Amino acid sequence: MKKLLDDTSTRIKAFYKENKHYQPIIAFFAGFTWDSFTLTRIDLILDNVIMFSYILLTGVFILLINLIQEEQVSNKYLLRYKDWYPNVVQFFFGGLFSGYIVYYFQSASITKNWLFLLFLLMLFVGNEFIKNRLNNLVFQFVFYYLATYSFFIFYLPVLFKSMGVWTFLLSGIVSSIFIGILIFILFKKMPGKVSSQLKHLAIILGVIYLVFNLLYFTNLIPPVPLSLKESGIYHNVRFEEGNYHLRFEEGSWYEFYKDSDSEFHYAEGDTVFCFAAVFAPTDLNTRIYHHWLMYNDKQDKWLTTDRLNYKISGGRDGGYRGYTFKKNVSPGLWRIDVETSREQLLGSISFEIITDTTRHSLDEIIK
Repeated sequence: MKKLLDDTSTRIKAFYKENKHYQPIIAFFAGFTWDSFTLTRIDLILDNVIMFSYILLTGVFILLINLIQEEQVSNKYLLRYKDWYPNVVQFFFGGLFSGYIVYYFQSASITKNWLFLLFLLMLFVGNEFIKNRLNNLVFQFVFYYLATYSFFIFYLPVLFKSMGVWTFLLSGIVSSIFIGILIFILFKKMPGKVSSQLKHLAIILGVIYLVFNLLYFTNLIPPVPLSLKESGIYHNVRFEEGNYHLRFEEGSWYEFYKDSDSEFHYAEGDTVFCFAAVFAPTDLNTRIYHHWLMYNDKQDKWLTTDRLNYKISGGRDGGYRGYTFKKNVSPGLWRIDVETSREQLLGSISFEIITDTTRHSLDEIIK
């Protein structure tokens, strides 16, 4: 049996050395593929357990890598596979950041949140090339802090069924505690190595903390865990037997995909309805705002006409459905921003109101 295990270990090591250059790419795609199959809804217990286990296991393997470097691990089994540990860390980072891209992209408005999404994408793609740097203590901790911070930003609102400034600030505190525990354990085991890099590490982690706060308070971080599932402009919205009946102008024969109005032909007495479905985690209650704006040609900018709101309760897969409406509107270009109470943008609907006394035939869809 021992000979069989030794032979297997030898073959694995030989395979690893022969294909060493491909290991980062394999780990990169393995993390992404695994994440794609295992993550579904942001508030499901299983998905959160998977993500949290990634966080914990990444910390464990970071500890192992550093303790082995300082020759403080004597277990032969652990030492036998030490060359694989950076790949394991890379796998977990790949899984975490690919999951973050999925979750944050669902909540993002590209025009508003592109900078933060680009940052996550760079971390995800950059993960492919960092294996040689995963033995560097500062680099390990920087990536780990980014991973934990990004996780708790969306996980704490799910956990506490509430979102706001306090959950964001708490996510920074919890992430700092996680990284602090890791630093403390390594300091007790190898004080010399940690002490020599502690000042440098503290500065970098402090900058990350400040940058995340700057991005949040300027509304550049998407409003996770909320996401806009669908929205549109309609001539009438009616709630009946648990469903919303939405009426919009019939399109031309080739507009078979049409399900709302991008051009609203308006006659005196008409009402313009904005319908939106916003996903929120189960039992999370908050308010959604429809920010109505009209483009002013003379001032060359969008001007607010109304900011209407309604309360939503989370849990429905397709999102909590709601609507606002306006009468006595003026012709021209309009935009409705679907926002949180902090004016975090979930999405926008652009349309044009055209004065037209002709009565157009209407189609109806049910949501």
